[in-house]
Amino acid sequence: MNIREKCGVLGVYHLDAKTHASSAICEGAYALQHRGQESCGIYTYNGKGLIGHKAMGLVQDVFNQEILSKLTGHVGIGHVRYSTTAKSTLAEAQPFYYESPKAKFVLAFNGTVCNFLEIRKQLEKTGHSFITETDTEVLAHLIAENLSETKDYTEALSKCMQQIDGACSLVLVNDRGELYGMRDPLGFKPLSIGSIDENTLVIASESAAVETLGGTHKGDIAPGSIIKIDKQGTIHTCAAKSDRHALCMFEYVYFARPDSVIHSINVYEARMRLGRNLAKTHPADVDIIVPVPDSGKTAASGYAEELGKPVVEGLIKNRYIWRTFIMPGQELRELSVRLKLNPVKSLVNGKDVALIDDSIVRGTTMRRIVRLLKHAGAKTVHVRISCPPIISSCYMGIDFPTRGELLASTMTPEEIGKFIEADSLGYQTLDGLIEGIALGKDKLCTACLTGEYPLKKRPDLKTLEVELGAQRR
Repeated sequence: MNIREKCGVLGVYHLDAKTHASSAICEGAYALQHRGQESCGIYTYNGKGLIGHKAMGLVQDVFNQEILSKLTGHVGIGHVRYSTTAKSTLAEAQPFYYESPKAKFVLAFNGTVCNFLEIRKQLEKTGHSFITETDTEVLAHLIAENLSETKDYTEALSKCMQQIDGACSLVLVNDRGELYGMRDPLGFKPLSIGSIDENTLVIASESAAVETLGGTHKGDIAPGSIIKIDKQGTIHTCAAKSDRHALCMFEYVYFARPDSVIHSINVYEARMRLGRNLAKTHPADVDIIVPVPDSGKTAASGYAEELGKPVVEGLIKNRYIWRTFIMPGQELRELSVRLKLNPVKSLVNGKDVALIDDSIVRGTTMRRIVRLLKHAGAKTVHVRISCPPIISSCYMGIDFPTRGELLASTMTPEEIGKFIEADSLGYQTLDGLIEGIALGKDKLCTACLTGEYPLKKRPDLKTLEVELGAQRR
């Protein structure tokens, strides 16, 4: 699995000014760690100014009680990051702090602003200079530029929503102690709101973060909406409307935690339906169902339930190997699979196996897994994928390879099956995906499956790929 989500965001507001927000933000960041493992950070407003700490690494490695005790203040935001538009260094880590004579704020962002190169050029002409290559910094400067015309953050964010194209879910805290949440009109990335108690409100990428804090999920922030939270209460503003929405379907297929609820759809139940639909379309006459941990686990349960076959843990994951996906080169990628997964020979030896995963990108990882199972004695390995073939890159916040590197963009399913050395290969259908998620075609983004991008203006994909590729090197 080589698909990586950009990040997770979180904001906490205590109406009781004596209660510090940093501990709750840190706990919530743990719950969102699956969305990004490269860096993390927390910023708070302590009544005098904005203070924060961020570093490369996991939440557990970056924060301890000593650091959290210094991050005082009743309101703040947090971020876990995986880069999709720049190198992974501390300079690009979030939350991103912005300061000028007219504005001081910190923002944490999930998504990709597809027209950020165009906006950056426009801002440079008006005197803005940039220290990173991220769309996050461009977004911060754009907000600041809008604040030069108004002191109202809701107005500035509303204008920003009209100017950007692409995916944008963010939280922002300013030097007035106000907390904001904003979601783009198409709603590419999830953003939810909840409460821990009558005095504490939470904005988070996923409902699981709210519930981890012992809170109650109240629902999703609607696409095109801005939420302002301050000592006066909560104000919801509909800043932009769209005839359709475009939530990333991969939230249900892979990214989101199974215990999250997005747009009233339980992620676990959606993955179970995807597995059942896959079994109806591509059944396999096998002895056992083996999920690729952990990405194929829930879909495998649905697949097995439909066929009446047992699910077994035929592959064991080394949970201390976090970042093998960044290894360059085919030889190192294959080594990473051996380090990360190990077959249970006694379970697969002499068996016909259905191997379930959520997707195939380059195909090299799946080929290695098939080889592992056959080396362990599996008679046959029939690969089943709970998502349709990925034929196009994503420019809305997922780190896909370029189109030319995507196996399904140049090969048929039959050719892919031979490449990965499977005895057969079956993909989910687009109709099966939409039915399984149960949100409706007009509510999902399926651009990576169809090549149809639900943007205001189709970007120059070749130029964008070259620019983003150069930034990652």
